[in-house]
Amino acid sequence: DLYRKVFVFRKDPSDAFVLLGARLEQPLQNFTVCLRSYTDLSRPHSLFSYATKAQDNEILLFKPKPTEYRFYVGGKFVTFRVPEGRGDWEHVCAGWESATGIAEFWLNGKPWPRKGLQRGYTVGVEAAIMLGQEQDTFGGGFDFYNSFSGELSDVYLWDTALSPDKMRAAYLSLRLPPALLAWRSLSYEVKGDVVVKGRLRE
Repeated sequence: DLYRKVFVFRKDPSDAFVLLGARLEQPLQNFTVCLRSYTDLSRPHSLFSYATKAQDNEILLFKPKPTEYRFYVGGKFVTFRVPEGRGDWEHVCAGWESATGIAEFWLNGKPWPRKGLQRGYTVGVEAAIMLGQEQDTFGGGFDFYNSFSGELSDVYLWDTALSPDKMRAAYLSLRLPPALLAWRSLSYEVKGDVVVKGRLRE
């Protein structure tokens, strides 16, 4: 249980990552991924990378610069422009549904205008899921100048599109529905220079 804990990625740039184990039984027609990050990086960095053998950017949350998030599904992406962070934690949730091809993006509990992405697509199931690196091949192929450096916390992946009140609940760390990946019961393996520490403040 990682309640009130964080992963600290100590080095910049870095070859470190955290490998996540999820119980995925079938391909995803819908999903929501949420996490909290704290960094002073201004260069591009990967937050959450879900790769299959067929598609390295099956699901990817990537921050190319301080005023932009990129959300990939099946190798295609949409960009969400955001105000430059004020040196604080940022909570993001990205949701997608195949039937409508609607991509949702929430930053610190607020929704951004929805965009269209990969309507009719299905996210593959045999996945390598990791924090802190962007996979260019299944389970590897890292560019260390896309690595994450800083603190990550509150990582979740659901096989549904969350309702607006659940998106806000994730931001506020309230009770959440059962998830494929849940921070409070995370199966993970640290690879390289990553340390689990208590959160500095609430």
